[in-house]
Amino acid sequence: MVKNAELIFEILINQKKIMNILKPMKALVIVPALFCLGARAQTGAIALNQLGYYTYAPKIAVVVNGSSSNKFYIISADKKDTVFKSSLTSEIQSDYSSTKTKIADFSALQTTGNFNVYVPGTGISYPFTIFKNILHTVATGLAKGYYYQRVSMPLDEKYASKWHRPAGHPDTTVLVHPSAATDKRPTGTIISTPGGWYDAGDYNKYVVNSGISTGTLLSAYEDFSSYFDTLNTAIPESRNGLADILDEALYNVRWMLAMQDPYDGGVYNKCTNAAFDGMVMPGVTKLPRYVVAKGTAAALDFAAVMAQVARITKKFDKHLRGLSDSCLRAAEYAWQWALQNPNLAYDQDAINKHYEPKITTGGYGDRRFDDEWFWAASELFITTKSHKYYDTVMAGINVPFSIPSWASVHALGYYTLLRNEKNIPVNTPVDVAPLKQMLLAFADNLLQGGNKAFKTVMGQNKRDFIWGSNAVAANQGVALVNAYLISGDKKYIDATLTNIDYILGRNATGYCFVTGFGTKSTMHPHHRQSVSDGIDDPVPGLMAGGPNPGRQDHTVYPFTEPETAYNDNNGAYASNEIAINWNAPAVYIVNAVEALQYKVGYSKK
Repeated sequence: MVKNAELIFEILINQKKIMNILKPMKALVIVPALFCLGARAQTGAIALNQLGYYTYAPKIAVVVNGSSSNKFYIISADKKDTVFKSSLTSEIQSDYSSTKTKIADFSALQTTGNFNVYVPGTGISYPFTIFKNILHTVATGLAKGYYYQRVSMPLDEKYASKWHRPAGHPDTTVLVHPSAATDKRPTGTIISTPGGWYDAGDYNKYVVNSGISTGTLLSAYEDFSSYFDTLNTAIPESRNGLADILDEALYNVRWMLAMQDPYDGGVYNKCTNAAFDGMVMPGVTKLPRYVVAKGTAAALDFAAVMAQVARITKKFDKHLRGLSDSCLRAAEYAWQWALQNPNLAYDQDAINKHYEPKITTGGYGDRRFDDEWFWAASELFITTKSHKYYDTVMAGINVPFSIPSWASVHALGYYTLLRNEKNIPVNTPVDVAPLKQMLLAFADNLLQGGNKAFKTVMGQNKRDFIWGSNAVAANQGVALVNAYLISGDKKYIDATLTNIDYILGRNATGYCFVTGFGTKSTMHPHHRQSVSDGIDDPVPGLMAGGPNPGRQDHTVYPFTEPETAYNDNNGAYASNEIAINWNAPAVYIVNAVEALQYKVGYSKK
């Protein structure tokens, strides 16, 4: 380590004051300079992963807008030592805002501890740590974020800390809306659909969005089961013999099962109020709850998830008392309903023209179903080995790869076929070699693109900055992890790590987008419980949507360019809402890198 005398010496050179210290009383000048450095406030003008870095992983910070220095220093947390120094890059103009940056690459620093980046003329960064398991806390925090979204059960202080609360909506007396009525379940029939997760900042539950969310969590378990089997997220079910991530997913799965009509196999689109609740705690309002119209997307997403659950939980039959068989029956029943209703879109506007009460909560209205057919068929085919799903799988096998969203789930089917390559029956062959080539080509394109000003994969083009842009970053990471799983090439995990760094602070806004983590993190998400619980800190472990120049909420944004259009305001739902489908890929990638840190050489045991 180099004492800070050398650092101050270089700073003063940059300030053209060297002649004043080349005198016998040099030490008397250095002492007050050290004091000034220690007192200097931290600045968000140095964007970095606010948690930290693995010991042997790439390490990058980004100096934003206006540094005249060409040097940077890594200093100890007590400001007494300089542990690393190097040169900044020349200035880079971002393609997505007026932001200009210089890159500080300190990957060569492999000393563990707590540090700051110092840039003369700019200041001292937020603190960070270099150590193994550096993402463990945020990995468990993101997974536990789902616990705080649970419906119909109290969150006890033992598990929820200061965010404990009553149960909220019991959903044991739910009305069949006229749009969902049948002869056997006419309008006003009372059914029970308890449990599940609140979807986002609101208090409703949606099957379509639950589909991709639950499927992504289940996929994380399938890909890294040994890791998740030992991960304790401190939920009520911890240490019950089942991985916590499975317990959490199953809490939502059991609600999804209640959303299937037992008389025909169809699946209701959502369980909801007629209109959104105000900014109040869950359960404060006592407005009627409804199950609303069945649809093809809901049925097929449901079928896919249930087939995946059936496959995963088969080995836990004694523990879960036949859940695997029940889920498989439900999946096949929903598939049969979809065959009879292959193109039934959820059209809320049309529903409201014909039925009362009008429903104005989230629609998740999808009008194209090729991707849902493919995902459901892939899950059912791998789980059952049945030929009756084979033709649908083969019909979708050559669709170009794209990252998934709630309305585009084709990639989930690809991931399932790839991870289960060895379980494909010989008599119904699926050649996954072209799928591997397709995914690797997609991943290589991600590596070649990205945001040059922040050195992240996120930022392939301005279309990355959409509603839920942070989920774009996370889902890019899922694709890259899967590219690593089929190739073994560490470059894909290095690339994944750039998007984790993006989510945790290395971005043009300077925010860590996961509540409860980092120095400057989202504090005012569009999330009813966080707004109304009387606690300054938001509910932790929830990822905000991220920069969105569309600004559909019509609030006043401090910046409006694509990569800076973020507003940490609870009214800014277009950039600052949370959602279960955004958290899921973040859970996947952060836990994936934690699971792989030793294999890829980021840490040593």
